[in-house]
Amino acid sequence: MDVLCQAKSGMGKTAVFVLSTLQQIEPVAGQVAALVLCHTRELAYQICHEFERFSTYLPELKVAVFYGGVNIKIHKDLLKNECPHIVVGTPGRILALARDKDLSLRNVRHFILDECDKMLEALESFESYMVFYAVPSSILYRAMILGRGRVV
Repeated sequence: MDVLCQAKSGMGKTAVFVLSTLQQIEPVAGQVAALVLCHTRELAYQICHEFERFSTYLPELKVAVFYGGVNIKIHKDLLKNECPHIVVGTPGRILALARDKDLSLRNVRHFILDECDKMLEALESFESYMVFYAVPSSILYRAMILGRGRVV
C-alpha cells in the first residue's frame, strides 16, 4: 500500500505516520523494520523523539536517529550492539552506514520520506534515491509532502 499525505503545517502528519507505523510494526531482534528519511538533522531528531514518546508502552521496541555531524563510529557501534527496529536519519548518513554494511535495509517493511519534496529538491537528492534503491521493493512506502511537490 502506498500512501501520499499532504496537509498544512501543524495538522498532525507526523503523528499519523508515527502511530500507524507503531501499530503495524512487528519488531524482530537485530532487524530494522522501519526507515524514516528526513532532510535535516533537526527534523530527524524531532521525529525520533515522537517515535520514542508514542512507543512508551512498547518496551521491546528500539528507535535510533542517525545524521551527520556525529562521529560515524558511534552510529556503527550502536547498530552493532543494539540494532534498532526503527531508524530515523538523513540520507547522507543512512547511505554511508548502508554502503559500509553496518546498516542492513533488507528487512525494512516501512519506508517513510518526510517532507520528501524538500528532500528531493536538496543537494542530497542523489543520496535519497540511492537509499530508496537499497530497501526492498516490496516495502510499504509512504511519502509525506508538505508543499505542491509530487512523487512519481
